[in-house]
Amino acid sequence: MKKAILLSATAMLAACSSYDSSISSASSEATGTAAKPAEVATVQTLNAFFEEVDKQELAFSPVSKSFRGIRDADYSKWDDPSDEAEIRQYEAGQAALKKMESTFDKDALSESDQLSYRLFQYRAERSRRSFPFRKKGYIFDQMSGMQSQIPAFMINIHRVASKSDAEAYVSRLSNAGPLIETMVAESKVRADNGVIAPDWVFPYVINDAKNVISGRPFEKSDKDSPLFADLKKKVGALDISETEKADLIARGTSALTGSFQPAYDKLIAEMERQKSIAKDGDGVWRFDNGMAYYAERLQNYTTTDLNADEIHQIGLENVARIHGEMRKIMAKVGFEGSLQNFFKHLRTSDQFFHTSREDYLAEAKAKLDAMEKKLPEFFNTLPKAPYIIKPVEAFREKSAGKAFYQRPAPDGSRPGVYYVNLYDLRAMSKTELEALAYHEAHPGHHLQLAIQTELGDLPAFRKFGGITAYSEGWGLYSEELGKDMGFYTDPYSDFGRLGMELWRACRLVVDTGIHRKRWSREKAIKYLTENTPNPESDIRKAIERYVVLPGQATAYMIGKLKFMELRKRAQGSLGDKFTYGDFHDVVLRAGPVPLAILEERVDAWIARSK
Repeated sequence: MKKAILLSATAMLAACSSYDSSISSASSEATGTAAKPAEVATVQTLNAFFEEVDKQELAFSPVSKSFRGIRDADYSKWDDPSDEAEIRQYEAGQAALKKMESTFDKDALSESDQLSYRLFQYRAERSRRSFPFRKKGYIFDQMSGMQSQIPAFMINIHRVASKSDAEAYVSRLSNAGPLIETMVAESKVRADNGVIAPDWVFPYVINDAKNVISGRPFEKSDKDSPLFADLKKKVGALDISETEKADLIARGTSALTGSFQPAYDKLIAEMERQKSIAKDGDGVWRFDNGMAYYAERLQNYTTTDLNADEIHQIGLENVARIHGEMRKIMAKVGFEGSLQNFFKHLRTSDQFFHTSREDYLAEAKAKLDAMEKKLPEFFNTLPKAPYIIKPVEAFREKSAGKAFYQRPAPDGSRPGVYYVNLYDLRAMSKTELEALAYHEAHPGHHLQLAIQTELGDLPAFRKFGGITAYSEGWGLYSEELGKDMGFYTDPYSDFGRLGMELWRACRLVVDTGIHRKRWSREKAIKYLTENTPNPESDIRKAIERYVVLPGQATAYMIGKLKFMELRKRAQGSLGDKFTYGDFHDVVLRAGPVPLAILEERVDAWIARSK
């Protein structure tokens, strides 16, 4: 499902150049089998085919080009949000699949390129399954709605290094007005057809939208709006005359007040209307064909055929397991009382929370600096791209998740970014700080996604695409890997690691509870309150996320369990021959793959290594 045009770009990444040649050759090394001389011409032809497909797909998406660092004639444009454009893009993808299958003999390809062939087939099949449900998603919600995605994109992705870049920025601001109006109209159609968010979603969206158009030049104020401040900062840094700068800022002002602001006013008015007619129920079961939609979402995110009831049961079993491990740590620190009493202690005691943003960021950086020094002992391949830690911007911090990651640009113009939401420090426990940092940065998302972006001559759809169970499974696996690497020396921090894993196990229960078993938001909140140590604000925001992103939250634990299963299998089979570095090369240097293919690759590596 394309949540919105900016999410489609992130998915193509939503999640990159003069990098080390050892990484550039990863397409053949990833499987341990180099291409044979007789295969070279066929492989090059297949690679040329994938390059043409990539060009075709980028032509549909100026936003994806910007994520990739491409600045051309489309730099001032947005993606076409119409259903006609989505149909054309879908049909082009299916036609490309047919052309590949009719043109190339898979058995004549190298092992690595056979994997590309299979993954291209898988991607097209996933698109085919999701296409009938393309109008089931919410365009505006508190997690990734267009009201906050547009300013976030302009501020963080649209780079201005020249006057022409600044002119494109101004044009994009002008073009954002018609884009928003089109998306508002589509949101209205979906709402009137029953695809409408619960009523509690709309205040978040309205608040985000009002934040975007608060301050100069939208109103008399002593403070600039987020976009106006960004425009002035980027234009002010250019090496052009003051007259040219003033002209650009004046044109940007006209764009913001001329079409952008009226479009946001219409957005706010429509969200108010939808709030007044929102129906009871939080899950997608209330949609026409909603259960089939949810089944497709689960398959899409987990890459498995597990049904909702099976996933629910896996969640319950892992919640019980983790509770048992937590009780051991509770005894270690000498706490007397029930596990729920300990949860309350962790939620309410001042000792577990920072009192300033600066202190939180400083501790996170210190933990990651120590982790980075340890990486070479556990990884043969490390990324070249740097990363930074950055607080979530003020205009969207109230509705955004607690942490997330944005991958680096392939041309080196933009580092990876670990975003931390410090809006409410009482929702950011010290006990979870370490695990959260490892998940989002090293050895989690930054390491995995930067390596993926740097995979040399692999096709673009493999370098910039994503499979949630793989990427988020790796992120959660990385949290536990930190313990294997000697971290979490404080038992409370180790409890925080277990708390993060418990959180993902509970997701299996509450996501399926909401969308399959018709749980209310309040019932799901009650389940998390009784079974996790997280604060109330954290719990409420999480459940609200699962409501608007059906199925997505199940990918983490399902993926992590597979990574742990495969590593345990490799350790048991190889004994002293097992090394973390080799195992991590096998699972990382081919990029994201469905879990079944990941298992095939690890099993093949075990057989070769024996």
